[in-house]
Amino acid sequence: MRSCSFIHIIIFSFLISGCYYTTIDKKKPVTAEPPADALNISVDSSISKAELARYYSAAQEFYENTLEKSHFNGEFLVAKKGEIIFEKYSGYGHSDQKDPLTENSALHLASVSKTFTAMATLKLWEEGKLQINDEVSAYLTGFPYKGVTIKTLLNHRSGLPNYVHVMEQLGWNKKKIVTNQDVLQFLIEKKKNLQVGAPDRSFHYCNTNYALLALIIEKVSGVLYPQFIYENFFAPLGMTNSYVFTMSDSARSLPSYNYKNKQEAFTFLDAVYGDKNIYSTVRDLLKWETALSYGNMFKQATLDSAYKGYSYEKKGIKNYGLGWRMLEYPNNDKIIFHNGWWHGNNTVFARLIKDSATIIILGNKYNRNIYQAKKLFTAFGDYETEEETEE
Repeated sequence: MRSCSFIHIIIFSFLISGCYYTTIDKKKPVTAEPPADALNISVDSSISKAELARYYSAAQEFYENTLEKSHFNGEFLVAKKGEIIFEKYSGYGHSDQKDPLTENSALHLASVSKTFTAMATLKLWEEGKLQINDEVSAYLTGFPYKGVTIKTLLNHRSGLPNYVHVMEQLGWNKKKIVTNQDVLQFLIEKKKNLQVGAPDRSFHYCNTNYALLALIIEKVSGVLYPQFIYENFFAPLGMTNSYVFTMSDSARSLPSYNYKNKQEAFTFLDAVYGDKNIYSTVRDLLKWETALSYGNMFKQATLDSAYKGYSYEKKGIKNYGLGWRMLEYPNNDKIIFHNGWWHGNNTVFARLIKDSATIIILGNKYNRNIYQAKKLFTAFGDYETEEETEE
């Protein structure tokens, strides 16, 4: 376990690395670059010592009473205005090897990966390379579901079934690893056997939506999804420990464990990306958050669209934007966040927009207490919360 330091000043490195990950085509040069001013990040880090002490104390109390007592194995970071206030690493990357987790240990983000997929789609929208109100069939050959648009994929209103469940139910050979293209082909071939809801009728959280978005990103950009994410986000933001998992990364990706500390097995569903399969660290995710909050990587209108709720069928403060969960308060305050769960990985990426606070928790040993991150919201503002959501 690493001891936390009181204050860390974040220094961003915006030099694109000359070394590609194994998932990237090394023969292909980096061609996609952000606008010249995309990385001009200006953060007002003037936080009083009294504020820092209060935030630090709240984060420490949460760590000790909620995470540490539940045998937390993972990474925990709390920041204000881009400045790290509290940071802890606990446990191991491999339980049997006793290799301590550090700031360089990339863990599976599970559904927090959707935030990158959504923003990649919106980047292509900004550039005029796709229209989010277009039907998916205009981009994916053979897609047979009328009325399903890119936007309804983004906000989980497509009505499509979740491939994670239906592929096994309808006889997929579990000895064959599923790819994103397989998901699309399955939707085409099994249309008569699938229960599909009317598009844009209601919210239904579904991993299929984001597996398809990854294919659309590839079709429109002309490069594979892992390369697109690397070129447009990881490299320019200096997220040097982040990558999109493909089978070539099997040797270096850290495993996850169930609550009994038994390693989770690799399954036939573990190669699909877009809905999951980004590996990262709490420090890299803070760079991502800071770029979104203080940089010029996206137009404000794009961010407003991403952070707008689209589902009001049920009463309450919970909603979903374009790739982001949110809590919408009567006074117009919002908490923008996403959680994740895949095998033994639990993740939380919470952004308190008005209060410029960030709470990031990544775990590689199943621990439901990670989703209690909402307890920390009140340290920064007057926030009521509803029940936790795993994804």
